[in-house]
Amino acid sequence: MQLLPCSTLQIEDLSHRQKYRRHPRNLQEIIVFCKTNNHAHHLQLSIIIVNYNVKYFLEQCLYSVINACKSIEAEIFVVDNNSSDGSGEYLVSKFPQVKFRWNTDNPGFGKASNSALSEATGERILFLNPDTILPEDCLVKCLDFFRLHQDCGALGVRMIDGSGRFLKESKRSFPSATASFYKIIGLAKIFPTSKTFAAYYAGHLPEDKNNPTDVLSGAFMMLDKRMADATKGFDEDFFMYAEDIDLSFRIQKEGKKNYYFADTTILHFKGESTQKLSADYIKHFYGAMERFVAKHYRNQQMKLFFTVAAIKGNKLFASLVLSIKKLFSKNKGIGSNLATAIIASQPDFDEVIHLVKYAKIPVAITGRITVDITDQENNIGNIAVIRTIVADKKIGQIVFCEAAINNKTAIGLIQQLPATTSFLFHASGSGSIVGSNEKNTRGIFIAKEQAISCKETV
Repeated sequence: MQLLPCSTLQIEDLSHRQKYRRHPRNLQEIIVFCKTNNHAHHLQLSIIIVNYNVKYFLEQCLYSVINACKSIEAEIFVVDNNSSDGSGEYLVSKFPQVKFRWNTDNPGFGKASNSALSEATGERILFLNPDTILPEDCLVKCLDFFRLHQDCGALGVRMIDGSGRFLKESKRSFPSATASFYKIIGLAKIFPTSKTFAAYYAGHLPEDKNNPTDVLSGAFMMLDKRMADATKGFDEDFFMYAEDIDLSFRIQKEGKKNYYFADTTILHFKGESTQKLSADYIKHFYGAMERFVAKHYRNQQMKLFFTVAAIKGNKLFASLVLSIKKLFSKNKGIGSNLATAIIASQPDFDEVIHLVKYAKIPVAITGRITVDITDQENNIGNIAVIRTIVADKKIGQIVFCEAAINNKTAIGLIQQLPATTSFLFHASGSGSIVGSNEKNTRGIFIAKEQAISCKETV
């Protein structure tokens, strides 16, 4: 069942394009959901996204979320933490089916999430980062898993970054001195599947298998509503970072399990709100970790002492790595003379060509890759032989047009192609193209109104 605001939106499914008929509305208007025939129905899912100055990534995220909600009854909240990038003006008219909330300050991730949680009516709650893209069957699969596992309190999914690399934080263990120590001295890399040496990222749990795990990532964290109510959501004392570790811990204390669900993979661009390769990240992340162990290990003095010591050691090590990487790390940026292929129909290819004219750095377009084998004109090949095309044409950058290739297929292809390739996304109907080629730096985007690198924004 689709998402429908009260008599103000029509969605026509034509090759997963969405055509909207909108009535004028005030920016601050609260958009309410109606159900088919106006009868009361129990929503299956409430999705909560916190935004802070990433409107183009959020735009692509919302298009993917809406496509993933086509067969379920859901509501979508976006809580904006006082963004200064014009998120409201840009997004509200595009997404009338979304419930926007506008904070006049930045109260932090946890508090913003909880403010929407208090209004949510779905049987399940999904906390989702704005720098994510979901495959079309992701949410249905997650809800089905919940129904089949009554012991499931929360669920996280397999995540990859913008280059197709598996994100180890998809599954983690609770903080401990030994796990941190083995990670610092490199034993976790030498024995990546050891339950002892690779405990930090639960390396003993295969990334392609469903398993209970200690810690789920707040980038995609689905909870049973009863569990969300029992735990009261995120601890608002955590401004950013470790709130997902804390919530995972409290879910287990309630007698439920946290599951790592490997049967679906999402794209998490990483670093769009904060940069991992920054002193600010190191300060706040490790400060949050100390807050977590002080809260939960306070009655275990020995464990508290050694875990805090390990966290401080990790912080020192991370600062050293930062100093070294700053000398060598460089975001390629969009374009950068990379040969670029666009996976699209001819009309969508023309649309993207028009959009890339706004790029700060000129984009070198090699040609169009087709999806339909009957599409024979003006192309450099079909998607069936994309690896050959990438090798022969020395393609360094690919733009996925969602009108031609769905997100699930695109996410699958990213994992098959060289990690040195940059991948960009353009949803049907959107006014931007986004991507990220490094998890440690801000992402990149092209948009008509301001075509610059995200790393140059605040």
